Amino acid sequence: MFLLTPVLVALVSILMVWIFKNSDGGTERRKGEARAQAEACPWVDEDLKDCTDVHQVEEDANGWQESEEDVEHIPFSHTRYPEREMVRRSQEYYELLSKRRSVRFISNEQVPMEVIDNVIKAAGTAPSGAHTEPWTFVVVKDPDTKHQIREIIEEEEEINYLKRMGPRWVTDLRKFRTNWIKEYLDTAPVLILVFKQVHGFAANGKKKIHYYNEISVSIACGILLAALQNAGLVTVTTTPLNCGSRLRVLLGRPANEKLLMLLPVGYPSEDATVPDLTRKPLDQIMLFYFLKTS
Repeated sequence: MFLLTPVLVALVSILMVWIFKNSDGGTERRKGEARAQAEACPWVDEDLKDCTDVHQVEEDANGWQESEEDVEHIPFSHTRYPEREMVRRSQEYYELLSKRRSVRFISNEQVPMEVIDNVIKAAGTAPSGAHTEPWTFVVVKDPDTKHQIREIIEEEEEINYLKRMGPRWVTDLRKFRTNWIKEYLDTAPVLILVFKQVHGFAANGKKKIHYYNEISVSIACGILLAALQNAGLVTVTTTPLNCGSRLRVLLGRPANEKLLMLLPVGYPSEDATVPDLTRKPLDQIMLFYFLKTS
């Protein structure tokens, strides 16, 4: 029979203490790294993070739907314009979008719902990873629901401004005269909340991978902004930090949807103002590589 000597007992005890301390220290170190990352990037919303990466999908393949093996391809229909017409159209489109501004003073005048339908249909034409179309556009017109949204956002935004964002971010925003009071969430006749679907569901209930879901939805948001400008409406792009989970519950959205952006939409109020800003010229945002000649 094997007996533990006092020396062996002491060695085993020391080893157990060492293992426990290192394990606990590793946990604390990881927590510290997470806190440091959050402090370095306070604009990263915890609710937007998801765990649907491809490696995990491969490990749990039975719970995920395989994609279609084949899709019919059809002839592409294209309208080609003469060069002079192309230049004119591109110049007019640039001039239209160059007038787009983030407007925080929005009238309560109602807007035609057909226009809202059309701009969201336009946003839905965006490209997406493997054509998964991972977006949900929630339109809110009910005054009570809009006010509940405002209460949630202002509660979290006050914490953001006073604690989470840090002095540098708050200082950078000072010239825009922004704070946690969001009156436009009540006055704007329409709120459009854009959710990204981190994964979808097939008809059989299995999960469907949504590749590049955040990039895809961000592209759709860009098209939506352009469509609103084209329709003569204004908005301001808002990304309510740490509000996503509460707003998802309020609006009855499923857990696979994460709030990416909120757009209050309407006409500008008569006394609306915007910061006097300039945009970078072309030579600061574009690089052009000429063909090399031999």
